[in-house]
Amino acid sequence: MMGSSKPDILWSPHHADRYVICDSELSLYRIGAVGTSEAKAGALLLSEETAATLLAINSDTPYMKCVAWYPKHEPECLLAVGQANGRVVLTSLGQSHNSKCKELVGKEFVPKHARQCNTLAWNPVDSNWLAAGLDKHRADFSVLIWDISSKYSPEAVPAEKLRLSGDADSGMVVTKPLYELGQNDACLSLCWLPRDHQKLLLAGMHRNLAIFDLRNTSQKTFVNTKAIQGVTVDPYFQDRVASFFEGQVAIWDLRRFEKPVFTLTEQPKPLTKVAWCPTRMGLLATLTRDSNVIRLYDMQHAPTPIGDETEPTIIERGVQPCSENVISSFAWHPSTQNRMVVVSPNRAMSDFTVFERISLAWSSTTSLMWACGRHLYECTEESTGGGAAEKDIATKMRERAQSRYGHDTVQLWRNHLLAGGTDPQLRSLWIVPCLPLYGLETVALSKGQEAELEVAEMKMLRFSLGVTRMDKIRNEQIRGTVKQYTEDLEQRQQGSKQSLIYSGIKNIIKSSSGTTESRRCWKGSDRPTDVAQYHSEERSLALQLCGWISCGPDVDVEPFLKSLEQEGEWERAASVALFNLDIRHAIQILNKGASAEKGDLNLNVVAMALSGYTDEKTSLWREMCSSLRLQLKKPYLCVMFAFLTSEPGSYDAVLYESRVAVRDRVAFACMFLNDNQLPRYIDKLTNEMKEAGNLEGILLTGLTKDGVDLMESYVDRTGDVQTASFCMLRGSTPEVVKDPRVQCWIENYRNLLDAWRFWHKRAEFDIHRSKLDPSSKPLAQVFVSCNFCGKSISFSCSAMPHQGRGFSQYGVSGSPTKSKVTSCPGCRKPLPRCALCLMNMGTPVSACTGTGKSDEKVDLPRDKKLAQFNNWFTWCHNCRHGGHAGHMLSWFRDHSECPVSACTCKCMQLDTTGNLQPSDNV
Repeated sequence: MMGSSKPDILWSPHHADRYVICDSELSLYRIGAVGTSEAKAGALLLSEETAATLLAINSDTPYMKCVAWYPKHEPECLLAVGQANGRVVLTSLGQSHNSKCKELVGKEFVPKHARQCNTLAWNPVDSNWLAAGLDKHRADFSVLIWDISSKYSPEAVPAEKLRLSGDADSGMVVTKPLYELGQNDACLSLCWLPRDHQKLLLAGMHRNLAIFDLRNTSQKTFVNTKAIQGVTVDPYFQDRVASFFEGQVAIWDLRRFEKPVFTLTEQPKPLTKVAWCPTRMGLLATLTRDSNVIRLYDMQHAPTPIGDETEPTIIERGVQPCSENVISSFAWHPSTQNRMVVVSPNRAMSDFTVFERISLAWSSTTSLMWACGRHLYECTEESTGGGAAEKDIATKMRERAQSRYGHDTVQLWRNHLLAGGTDPQLRSLWIVPCLPLYGLETVALSKGQEAELEVAEMKMLRFSLGVTRMDKIRNEQIRGTVKQYTEDLEQRQQGSKQSLIYSGIKNIIKSSSGTTESRRCWKGSDRPTDVAQYHSEERSLALQLCGWISCGPDVDVEPFLKSLEQEGEWERAASVALFNLDIRHAIQILNKGASAEKGDLNLNVVAMALSGYTDEKTSLWREMCSSLRLQLKKPYLCVMFAFLTSEPGSYDAVLYESRVAVRDRVAFACMFLNDNQLPRYIDKLTNEMKEAGNLEGILLTGLTKDGVDLMESYVDRTGDVQTASFCMLRGSTPEVVKDPRVQCWIENYRNLLDAWRFWHKRAEFDIHRSKLDPSSKPLAQVFVSCNFCGKSISFSCSAMPHQGRGFSQYGVSGSPTKSKVTSCPGCRKPLPRCALCLMNMGTPVSACTGTGKSDEKVDLPRDKKLAQFNNWFTWCHNCRHGGHAGHMLSWFRDHSECPVSACTCKCMQLDTTGNLQPSDNV
């Protein structure tokens, strides 16, 4: 319904580019893209992309109250107009040459008593039927259904009615309706219900909603309510109807018509229009008086109500098609998704598209997808021109988990290779001595702790083998030595009352004492040097931890230099040789690196510069090296000249070169800083590593509380909970493992493995965790209970001291006696029988009479020593039949139905989780 001052808008049901504006006259517009032939000069701009062109105007129908467009293609542009006097007039917009249209245009349908026509509705199936809703009259019906094909009868119309109609000459007047409904009542809204061949009519009467069945007009279904205006059917859900009263919208389910399914939030102003979106399921638009906002209610995901208490969830939002003008009316586009045209009281129009809410889904495998309307989009990673893009940490952790990263407990140094071998921090974590590399559980050293020092020395031997690329060692004698030391270490630890945990170089240096100072000559030269070096047992141990020297009384850096040369780290090897005051060896290494395959020829120039070294303070060589060393791009070459040009005891240019590995800077500090300078430098460097989350700092902190702080910074920066979990589990004390941060990393990694469907790997991780942290072993969550008393059979057995533990009484623990308990230990009632061997559960499979194949024993392969699976209890959750697991598996290899007679259950096919394949097996 519309007023004379507020225009309404109506889309053509068969032309997607045409609509009508109705107020005091009918105006037909065609909408098209801006700049096309359809949008001619003078067209009204509706949006940045569309414009409307006026095609026709019809001013022949005064006192217009409501309009309905004929639903069929022919005749084209036929409209029914309801007037203030109750008449319904057929009119047309456009030049239609259809003979049927010419016969219908101008036809009038006149009620017995004049009163306002409030609403019109064409029957979408039988298009000759037109329903009209009128105001109340005590002697007349308010719902009239006209047949537009009926013959007119001008002789039956009184003369005064013809004069009122203003069309006395035409005589095209019909006064006999096809159906008359709703006596002595008012009808404010109408709609045809799609069910039952369009014979049902829903009418909003004065105080109730009524459903009229035209097959039996004497009966009607009605419900008392005030929400009787604007009744409209959801085009995607034929049993859902919306109506409104003042500022409240009621949603009805015709299958439960006693009361509304739910009521939408009441608006502060009265509503003027509600309309379902024809292209989107469950989207309802509402408009209030004098408002520039259209409220949208998304009921797409609302469940079908089952009980009285069920109330679906509605997602509400508002859209503002035009920010300045008040909206008089709106209309959804019949075919373009979420598109509408709005009109203001001054006939200003706007073309507007309601953008869908974006539903984002990010899978555990880092696939990103989002849905917008009817479209589904997937985000794919594309490498840029500069090379492959950096992988997300979740992708990296997933790939590492597939390669069993962190699970190698024999050769822990291999873990950085399982992680790809390209991350220098992971290399330092798994290759660098202190931590998990070889299970370094020790080294809190101080004077008087000789036993711990022996353990540390054994560990250092194992480490020295690791840093020289242990994967290339083939000497069985060395392998035997390492094995023997490992066994000795394990025996010592078993006899120790307190586990020994690596506490980091920081704590080792704090306990340093008995430091001696020496001034050595350059190797291969008799010329003395003024560089002071410092020695102590703790400093030697720190050098061993840094990998510079091996265990033993002789301090020999040669094996370390050879390993660096094998890996092609020529600059680093030369700098280590120089720091050990062997300048001739450093020059030889640089020359060798320049002549090597893919070597840098500039190393010869550096070697030549080194050969001119002099310790004179005012020499030209020292002056030039001091000024030009900063131009060197390679850090180890830079620190070599910084060392040669520094004043004794002042080596900041070497110690604070961030591009140099932490272990090399720490080793240098242990050699050249005195007892006052060394702890301060180690503390400062440790704090820097903790703030940056640099895993190389584990060398300094160890797996103590400082190590957890450092690891926390690393996880915050990278999100790598995988490395943090394995690292802390491997070498930390129980107190450190119980830290809430460590437990959070572990649980998050377990959840990640479950999300990736790596259930086998998560189980391996739990086993690995329980071995390293016995307190984390979870309690049993699933157990077999008695059908009679409900007690756990296994727990009851374990509580009986004269019997074994767990399932050993049922022959499922692998015990040689295979004792039988065929009744519940709690209530002594018998256990269920196996459906195949008919023996009570608890009887070992080997003692059963078999499954019909001459006492065949079912042997399942076992990779590990677990409980004998053949004897486990198993049953179908559907039919409750079961028996020994071995018998059931043997049966279902050849059968699909339950082995119990007369039971047709497809037990094995119902096991959806059994058919679900883990991702790590794909």
